[in-house]
Amino acid sequence: MDVFLSYSPEDAAWVRKLAGGLSRRGLKVFFDEWDVLPGDVVVRRTDAAISDTACAIMVISPASTTSPRALEEYAALATAGATRNLRFIPVLIGDTALPPFAANRVWRDFRNVDEQEYEGKIEELFAVILGETEREAPGDSGTPLREENMAAALPSPPRPLTSPDQRAFVLCYAAADAAYGLALAGQLRSAGLPVWSAADLRPGDSQFWTIRRQLAFAAAVVVLMSPHSQDSDDITSMILEGMLHQRPFFPVLLEGQRNYHLAHTWYADARDGRLLSPAELDLLRDLDAAPDAGQPGAPSPVFPAPLARPAVGTVRVPPAVSLERLNTYLRDGEFAHADLQTTAVVLEAADRLDEGWVGARHLRTIPSSVLAGIDAVWADHSHGRQGFRAQAALAPVRRARHADFLALSVACGWRSSAETAVLRRYREFTDLAGPGPRSGFYPTLRNPQNEIFLNWYDQWTATVLAVQMHPRSGRNSR
Repeated sequence: MDVFLSYSPEDAAWVRKLAGGLSRRGLKVFFDEWDVLPGDVVVRRTDAAISDTACAIMVISPASTTSPRALEEYAALATAGATRNLRFIPVLIGDTALPPFAANRVWRDFRNVDEQEYEGKIEELFAVILGETEREAPGDSGTPLREENMAAALPSPPRPLTSPDQRAFVLCYAAADAAYGLALAGQLRSAGLPVWSAADLRPGDSQFWTIRRQLAFAAAVVVLMSPHSQDSDDITSMILEGMLHQRPFFPVLLEGQRNYHLAHTWYADARDGRLLSPAELDLLRDLDAAPDAGQPGAPSPVFPAPLARPAVGTVRVPPAVSLERLNTYLRDGEFAHADLQTTAVVLEAADRLDEGWVGARHLRTIPSSVLAGIDAVWADHSHGRQGFRAQAALAPVRRARHADFLALSVACGWRSSAETAVLRRYREFTDLAGPGPRSGFYPTLRNPQNEIFLNWYDQWTATVLAVQMHPRSGRNSR
């Protein structure tokens, strides 16, 4: 058999037409009205047909979701699909939700189609069953079917991040630091502070969405800094997610040097293994009691300034490692995370992580490969639409003047006009890039860690102008 048809008896008339259309094209179709003969044991005949076919079409309708026979066949086809790679094609003909297994396969929607559309879909099914994956219906551009593929593969928009029942201090730590992390969580709970970490995930939680939700509304993000967390891609992603929503950070240094993404942030030194002091707990209480605590993008009025002379240096990450991490974020479509990573790479190369911004004089000794490498990675993942060269093509920066920065920021879409202000909330700002994203929007070189201070805009302007005027940024490369 080329294809097995499964359906509810109430849909027999519709399936009869489908079976005829596929049969006329030369396929061997198992349709029980034709193939189950008087005297046959129906279950045995059906089981044999399912075992003998390489493809099955399940006709899904309101009737099929309650039909005992259709449900039994659905279970058998689901098992065959999991155990022997049976091609399982759901066909929707009524207004009902797709069952989970069917929803996980690319399905075809036959609701509200005219005769021409119907024949085009039948022709496509015929080609797929034969294995002619590139074949299209005669006279059909294939666009509607490709749009239907996208609807099946991406059935709904991303789940919005909604506020949790209670905002919390989100603890981020590597598995090797779990003993201290659990002890710190216990201390905070004993002090009456709400705490959440990945250890609090429950069976059935959507782990990535749940973690992002907690970070987006965190009263503060408490990061345990150690060589283990510095090397962890998961911890780095959590830090960048917290930055994306401009949450306050409360780093705690356990071992080694400070995390290079948190270099321009006050930190608690716990290298002797101590838990937080009463004064540090009071700081967390103040953070928790702040009027906008837990609201994405709301800077904390009680966030302490970075130490002028930190006792511990910042981890140095080789440029090749930083650029590979940037490449990973862009490959995964995490443009905002890639934007934040880009800023960190530039600051580290200029030895300005502790300050959080750069000027033209700070970039004089930067390795020639760093800015050009950043530009190349952005360009490679956007077909040349993003990166320093793409931005220079929109609005070349010739002098370190605010007027040049205004022209660039309008051309890149960072603001709607030279007279309008830039959005303060970094998350809302990145939404201006659009779904594309808009050409030249990235990298922005904004540093949300600095944006709790009054001079953040001047520092951002200086950073952008310094990079754009640098001859090694890639903007003059060929």
